[in-house]
Amino acid sequence: VQRWVADELGLTLRAAIVPIGDIRAHGLDVRVARFRASEAAFYAMFAGGGGSWAEAEMKAGRYRIDPAPAGARPDLTGLSCRWNPIEARHGEIVSIIATPGASRDLRGFQFLASDIIALAGRQERDGHPVPVDGPGYSLLPAGLDVEARAMAPAGWRWRSKLWIVFLMTLTAATDRFGWTIGRFDPKVYKREVASNSDFRKFDDGLKMTIDVDADVLHRIQDRLKQAEEAGICNYGLHRQKSALMTCLVISPLQRDHVHFIDGAAGGYAMAAASLKAKAQVC
Repeated sequence: VQRWVADELGLTLRAAIVPIGDIRAHGLDVRVARFRASEAAFYAMFAGGGGSWAEAEMKAGRYRIDPAPAGARPDLTGLSCRWNPIEARHGEIVSIIATPGASRDLRGFQFLASDIIALAGRQERDGHPVPVDGPGYSLLPAGLDVEARAMAPAGWRWRSKLWIVFLMTLTAATDRFGWTIGRFDPKVYKREVASNSDFRKFDDGLKMTIDVDADVLHRIQDRLKQAEEAGICNYGLHRQKSALMTCLVISPLQRDHVHFIDGAAGGYAMAAASLKAKAQVC
């Protein structure tokens, strides 16, 4: 994947393999929970501080793995981005990252995370950015070029693009007229997309991308500021007009497809930059 990202997207992707023994030797751990987003979709949640420590070690240049030889391509089967940005319906799409603060008051942080989730719960669907009936189908997905790059080498991508456009046109037509394609029902699939999406997660800290109005956002910000001043958390927050969704769909006929949500204008990356900037000032 490192090689493909460099060759196709012109970006540098860091990767590392960190032994659990080394993490535990530093007094940390990697605890894993299985979170049930819906009847068919599950996500892993992580706690214990080990993941954050491993990430810091990777950024420092330790435990890194070298990229594959030039021209190597990863197997990205099922990875797609065929939905256009999902506009906010209540006010703004807000990406939030909150991590334990200097006080190391983990119980206090647990209360904070519960409070933030409860405040988001004042909004329809707990602030979920995707409508309950799913996003709208698009004939020309915003991520068409990226998906074609993932599907085929240069010279064959025009075929991939034509195939994706054909599939999206067929799917949009069946959705519009209430048809089905064999066992595939586009309306049912859209509802599954909405329920299978990971708009909130825990990865050594709380991460959320939510659609909230001004009042709910104000309450969330006030609670985060109070906790930060008390040393319970460090946080970063980024506001934008829409959300993006990247999908992993091995087969649209299986119900366990999963969908990863982020803000469309920087999202978690900008929230993390805000968190880091405040930490440097302190």
